[in-house]
Amino acid sequence: MDKMLGWIILFSVLGSFGAILAAGAFVFFGEKHQDALIPMLIAFATGVLLAAAFLGLIPEAIEAVEEPYLIMPYILGGILFFFIMEKIIIWRNCRDQACEVHSHASGPIILLGDALHNLTDGVVIAAAFLLGYNLGIVAGITIIVHELAHETGDFGVLLHSGYSKKKAFTYNIISSSTTIPAAIIAYFLLGPFQFIVPFLLAISAASFIYIALSDLTPDLHQHFGLKYTIRQFLLMTAGILIMFALLTLGGQNH
Repeated sequence: MDKMLGWIILFSVLGSFGAILAAGAFVFFGEKHQDALIPMLIAFATGVLLAAAFLGLIPEAIEAVEEPYLIMPYILGGILFFFIMEKIIIWRNCRDQACEVHSHASGPIILLGDALHNLTDGVVIAAAFLLGYNLGIVAGITIIVHELAHETGDFGVLLHSGYSKKKAFTYNIISSSTTIPAAIIAYFLLGPFQFIVPFLLAISAASFIYIALSDLTPDLHQHFGLKYTIRQFLLMTAGILIMFALLTLGGQNH
């Protein structure tokens, strides 16, 4: 097996099934432990996503094209695209307990959204590795951390919708399985069309930014007080520094 393809499959498995297994463990923790750990995970994931976008994907996309100014419209367009998609599907951001996300019909919406989202993750992993092993590893770790925070929340919604823990776990595994074939197909399709990869990275960066600021940050604002603010800031900073270290130490060698 091609070495790069092996790395792509590894991070696809870790980003889908690995994140599901870890998120499932959170569900079986006591409510007290969940209340303490999940906000910390969300803060850390926010830092990881923002650092991966601004320190990894965007600079790499700009460097890979002859006309760097073309990248920024893709990032802006990507953010608008994810906003519209979320408005249409609505699987994350509803805060009203009476809204669709909390109804029994929310289960299929969550699972459909997950399948599409994880399919995109597979393409992101493949595109990042095609521009360099270090960038691919950073993108893969970012997706693992984000999916852990994301799937933990989705487990909660599915359980609230009436699913048993076993069914919630099984259906999440199924919806997450789209990452692996998407990554493999993207690897073979994008290989001959390298000129597309920087623009896919720009859209991927837009996804990371949108998720961090639209999905994760509002959850952080639900916890008030100086102690929570300092803890969140430190965890976000830790996520940023870890991503910076990975990018710097690896030198983003191609």
